[in-house]
Amino acid sequence: MREIHEIDSIEAYLGQGNQLRDCVVQGLDLGDVEIDWQRVKVSGAIFLGCRFPSLGFQERLREGGALVFPRLPRLPYEVYRPSLYTREELMRGWTPEQDDSLDKRIYDHFVAEGRHQPHVLEALSQRLHDFSIDDALGDLLSGRTENIDEPKKVVAIMGGHGTSRTDPWFRKVVTVARELTRRGHFVASGGGPGMMEAANLGAWIANADDDFLDQALEQISVAPIYSDPGYVEAATQVLDQHPDGCDSVAIPTWFYGHEPSNAFSTWIAKYFSNSLREDGLLAVATHGVIFSPGSAGTMQEVFQDACQNHYGTYEHISPMVFLNKKHYTENGAYDTLTKQAGDRPYADYLAISDDPEEIVDFILEHPPVIPGEKT
Repeated sequence: MREIHEIDSIEAYLGQGNQLRDCVVQGLDLGDVEIDWQRVKVSGAIFLGCRFPSLGFQERLREGGALVFPRLPRLPYEVYRPSLYTREELMRGWTPEQDDSLDKRIYDHFVAEGRHQPHVLEALSQRLHDFSIDDALGDLLSGRTENIDEPKKVVAIMGGHGTSRTDPWFRKVVTVARELTRRGHFVASGGGPGMMEAANLGAWIANADDDFLDQALEQISVAPIYSDPGYVEAATQVLDQHPDGCDSVAIPTWFYGHEPSNAFSTWIAKYFSNSLREDGLLAVATHGVIFSPGSAGTMQEVFQDACQNHYGTYEHISPMVFLNKKHYTENGAYDTLTKQAGDRPYADYLAISDDPEEIVDFILEHPPVIPGEKT
């Protein structure tokens, strides 16, 4: 089905003599659109959360064979949003004195409405919202968002959210993400602070001079942890000095609590459901996952990704690379994983190193393969 997310798109599409049969029209205000609706055939069309000139207009659409999903009232978030969030949108309303950002208002609503046990309408609203995020993320990664018919080579970078900006492994993650972006890959992170911020920062500065890495790290080091005063302002200073960075995506959740929005991600796919977000983040990483040091959440992601590779869940096998030999050998994760892989094809897609250059080279030398194909 053709998806229409913009007013200009629907006007141009109908202006070419097309009809809306079997089209999805998502989140648009159709009240002032210059369209002769009497001539438009809508059989099989789906209207998701659109605004209409009148209730009678909706009835005419239904009579014409369309399915209309209504807007849901009194919510701080758009249920049928046609695009991903941006950092500017989520941070709107934030000041150093008070966090009245959209991100915080949605989180406060999430908590007030029952958090993990919401009532029926709220639960339905959250699931519809997360479906819209899924759809918009698919548009971005397939190239449809930028009207490019070429899927992105996505590499996800995982790691602890509490890691300091001054930690030497933070710097290594920035270096890995920068080099992968320069080599044509698209970085995805879990969207939080710590190692996740390092991933998006590395992607953002990929088109800057090499020495800007040191400058950026020095600037953000004045507020090393996300709970430190000046944390957001330090990131903003880097953005002011390098405003036109490279794209990447952050995929966070409101599930674990409120943290500052990731300043260096161009796109933010934020979910209510952590289970959808967690599995989806690993699934979209078609060209590999890099695991930097982290705690229980990162360990969960290690074995969830291993399960996807083990069973070929998403019809490809891709690299699993571990950054920090000491961390992943002492906790037994890498040894357990290699034993579990045995002689399965994904055993050849496992690597561990302390060297950012080796990590990048392994990703480049091991493109994804379809299970059953020779690796």
